[in-house]
Amino acid sequence: MTGSHGTPPPGAGITWRSVLLGTLCTAFLAWGAPYAMHVLHASYLALDFSTPGALALLFGLVTILNPLAGRLRPGWRLSGAELVVIFTMLLMASAVIEMGLASQILPILATPAYYATPENKWQELFVDRLPPGIVLRDVDAARRFFEGGRNFQIDWNVWLPVLFVWTPLLLALYAVMLASMVILRRQWDERERLAYPLTQVPLALVDERQSVLRQPALWVGFGIAFGVMLLKGLHFYFPAVPDLRLDYPVPVFGQYGSLIFRVSFPMLGFFFLVNLDAAFSLWFFNLLFFAAQAAMLRLGYEFTVNLGPFGTTFALYKYLGWGAMVALVGGALYMARQHLGEVWRRALGRPGGADDSTEALSYRGAVVTVLVGLTVMVWWLTWSGLPVHLAAFFVAMAFLFFLGLTRVVVESGLAEAVAPLIAPGAVVGTFGSGALTGKGHAALALTFVYTSDIRTYVMASGATALKLFHDVGLRGRGLLGVLVLGTVVGLVVSIWATLAMAYRYGGATMNSWFFVSGPQQAFNWLGPLLSKPEEINHFGLGVALFGALVMVGLMAARQTFWWWPLHPVGWAIGSVWIVNQLWFTCFLAWLLKTSIVKWGGLKLYRRARPVAIGLILGQFSANLFWALIDHFAGGVGNSIFWI
Repeated sequence: MTGSHGTPPPGAGITWRSVLLGTLCTAFLAWGAPYAMHVLHASYLALDFSTPGALALLFGLVTILNPLAGRLRPGWRLSGAELVVIFTMLLMASAVIEMGLASQILPILATPAYYATPENKWQELFVDRLPPGIVLRDVDAARRFFEGGRNFQIDWNVWLPVLFVWTPLLLALYAVMLASMVILRRQWDERERLAYPLTQVPLALVDERQSVLRQPALWVGFGIAFGVMLLKGLHFYFPAVPDLRLDYPVPVFGQYGSLIFRVSFPMLGFFFLVNLDAAFSLWFFNLLFFAAQAAMLRLGYEFTVNLGPFGTTFALYKYLGWGAMVALVGGALYMARQHLGEVWRRALGRPGGADDSTEALSYRGAVVTVLVGLTVMVWWLTWSGLPVHLAAFFVAMAFLFFLGLTRVVVESGLAEAVAPLIAPGAVVGTFGSGALTGKGHAALALTFVYTSDIRTYVMASGATALKLFHDVGLRGRGLLGVLVLGTVVGLVVSIWATLAMAYRYGGATMNSWFFVSGPQQAFNWLGPLLSKPEEINHFGLGVALFGALVMVGLMAARQTFWWWPLHPVGWAIGSVWIVNQLWFTCFLAWLLKTSIVKWGGLKLYRRARPVAIGLILGQFSANLFWALIDHFAGGVGNSIFWI
């Protein structure tokens, strides 16, 4: 990296061996992560922004493969820049091989054909109203996909045409995501100097001058997390081995709400690496939202607007978080107005344009990609059945949440997060479900493929990858090829692997969320709205406006007063269910870091930082370790890590 090697020549890390090894590692992860989740029912390896499998593989490369290669022949040792190239390929693949796409798109597209009944009428409500080729219509093929078959043969003649139909939309979606991050990289990285906490672990691993691996504190954290997970895995095989429970729900408000006291080792590490005000605001606002919701329930207040199953669990907070996200993204774009103007002038070839010589894509190429990609998405959604104005609004809302959540990850380092609302819910909340035609309802259901439970996606991985490139001194257009290659290899291998596993074992026996309950969410939500439409709730829109105004106030206070303790990120996503699960871990990390900084200063914090990195690596290494053990030992259901 820059600190150990100086600034390498542009593209120095993009060598034939780094690309080859990155492709092999990416293919292994793209097969192994779905296999661990769907067949072994083991720990998740690519579910969230935390990318457990990618970090575990990088840790293995740095601690085992690279030293061994160096001993055999010094010239075989990979440089820090080459290791970053490999990791960024794994990072991009992690965004599409499980939650990001592959485990979503296949079950959802086969669900109407398999789960349709005379009672739910999904055949006539959804399938018959969709254009040909957009979903699986072959009932026998859907049955083989969900139930398996004797010959394990994938029905490629059925699946390939459907996947081909989806290709323009997915290409446009991912192209816009990457291009928008190229446009914003300099603003976020160099002008606003956002923290990018998720880059700290890989950067620490590839820094050869100040190797974190030589610090005993890292192995203390690693030993704690790996040791506890070793016991949990052994308990699965040998029940006499004690199991350590790490989560305890406590009914603080009786039947109206329980606080979850959970200790998550990797999130303890990630939260320790973020700014104190961000960590404080996450747990503070979460407790505030929790107490307010419990009080409203106790007083008998109900708010039953149905904006869909994802995001926050309380409908009122969906509106509140929606408004907060609008203000967060609007504020971020406003702060970037000078930079965006320079990008636009550069794209048009006018004087005063920003220098883009070090970017992964020229600003002209990025702007054209965004404009063309958004147009393709609106066209595709209109073809699928959405009215054109709702298709345009949907795309705007989808990227609002994508961009807002990416900003949250980049600024706060929240490695496991979801948006408070998703784009389909925003469409219904703004126009009412009555504005959707029957075809519109069917088309909106299919958007759950890429906008439902968005816990990882290409935009956030792209933002982290571009930051990593620039921190190790890598520049130039070749970097885009690395990102695209990682994404494509991840997509192709994971889709093939997921199909192969489903046809062999039966999708219905695999991960129950992705193959049973999850794929039915959209149809269960939108089906009843056809007979009983959801009207526009003007009070809810007023709550959204209130949420936006509070967010503007928090952002202004943060810019004006150096002592202001509340970070806007807490208001934006403090109410989501993941923070409900992680608030106590966040509190512990904040308390530990506050105490260390107060009593020992930055010197003691730097000494403690490797412990946090060790906690992350210990947990994620244990995930991969037990998945390998389970594969060879035949263990099924040994899940030691979820969140």
